[in-house]
Amino acid sequence: MTREVAAMNRIWHGILDALGAAGSMTWQVTWSLILGFTLSAIVQALVRKSTVARLLTDDSPKSLATATGLGAASSSCSYAAVALARALFRKGADFTAAMAFEIASTNLVIELGLILALLLGWQFTLAEFVGGPLMILFIAVLFRRFLTTKLVEAAREQADKAVTGSMEGHAAMDMSMTRNGSFWRRLASPSGFTAVAHTFVMEWAAVIRDVIVGLLIAGAAAAWIPSTFWQHLFLSGNPLAAKLWGPLVGPLVAIASFVCSIGNAPLAAVLWSGGISFGGVISFIFADLLIIPILVIYSRYYGRRMAWFIFGTFYASMVAAGYIVELVFQPLGLVPTDRHVNIGQTAPTWNYTTWLNIVFLFLAAALLWRFFTTGGRAMLSMMGGGPDDMADYEN
Repeated sequence: MTREVAAMNRIWHGILDALGAAGSMTWQVTWSLILGFTLSAIVQALVRKSTVARLLTDDSPKSLATATGLGAASSSCSYAAVALARALFRKGADFTAAMAFEIASTNLVIELGLILALLLGWQFTLAEFVGGPLMILFIAVLFRRFLTTKLVEAAREQADKAVTGSMEGHAAMDMSMTRNGSFWRRLASPSGFTAVAHTFVMEWAAVIRDVIVGLLIAGAAAAWIPSTFWQHLFLSGNPLAAKLWGPLVGPLVAIASFVCSIGNAPLAAVLWSGGISFGGVISFIFADLLIIPILVIYSRYYGRRMAWFIFGTFYASMVAAGYIVELVFQPLGLVPTDRHVNIGQTAPTWNYTTWLNIVFLFLAAALLWRFFTTGGRAMLSMMGGGPDDMADYEN
């Protein structure tokens, strides 16, 4: 009986340690998430999705640059980004440009950069914004070389079928303003406040599951998995082998973790502490668009052949981006040597993080109040529906 009690105590303490680590990480990144989603909501409140599709009609450098910029400003969880890319493709956007938009909207967003800076350091944020465009460039080259017209047409035919996912309703929503006037006048108007509030809450509704799951997995990994496991997995005892292996294994860990979007940033901190290479962290971050549930969605949206094509080209591109980031940052002295990162060991104290969290939680509360007092509850109920449901609501 004593042994059973001791075993139960160990399990209970292990759970508490994991939850404590996850809670501490949550407190660290709360203000940055609210800030990032607020800035994204402001941009999305001023730019209509139909306008985005009209700007992405081919795979020219100009269209890809536009897709990258608009995607970075239109942050989404990975599921919503995949659904939105399909919606843009159906509206006439070029497939390569739609994929560039999808990559940017999950991997080049300000909230991810802020979280990486807080948990890992500014060097990782810089690497994110260098590696993301590199990945898009590699995707464009591979698509132009290997993507056939026949495969694109088959994907378009499949995309036009009535296949919906959990984020189709969200992807079909367009909460942007239609009134004219200067940026600040539109933003300061009551309708501007409403549009920002609706976009802010709907983006949170789309990503909250990933954020919570990511923090819980990172907390469990930090508390339960010994550092020796990660050191052996990432070959940290051999610096050259670790640099070669890191970008290859990083995406595979991401695929196995089932964590996507911003939720994988805390786990990236755990992996860095465990010994993965600098380039491996970057390729891991970019692999949020290759987790198994999203690969299944690619198959439903575009067919199996295109799903495998996306997997192969995305994986090759994120690995290449990880290698190049490592090769460029190492000689410049931009790869941190300290692997001790703050992954949940610090309890909240009265410091700048606490004050920023208080300020931005008040902002979030104001946006939530505006959302629910201006018909937002009905939008949440239609979030998981199809485009036709959302069209009916908007009409």
